[in-house]
Amino acid sequence: MVSPNSQELFIQGTTRDGKTFRPSDWAERLAGVMSQFRPGGAYSGSHLSYSPWCIPTTLNGTKCVVLHADLREHEPMAWDFVINFAKDNDLQIAEACLLPDPPRKA
Repeated sequence: MVSPNSQELFIQGTTRDGKTFRPSDWAERLAGVMSQFRPGGAYSGSHLSYSPWCIPTTLNGTKCVVLHADLREHEPMAWDFVINFAKDNDLQIAEACLLPDPPRKA
């Protein structure tokens, strides 16, 4: 279950039983499909960059997609598509939490 207060989710390229999800470029493909969903809407050439609401990355050697809650507010069907993709493929979803910056040394 995803908390409605989460600002970001990590969809991890590892299934619940610990297997690596294939194909290896799944995160880039998913983010590419979502590239048109962005602040201000799609524009000419927007398909050439990722949306700031759905970004592929690698964390600790695992392919992931970072999904921002703004997508849920602006394009609920796109949000549902990504969440259902993760559920249908049994991918792990983790809520992101913001950590405070470490204190600065004097």
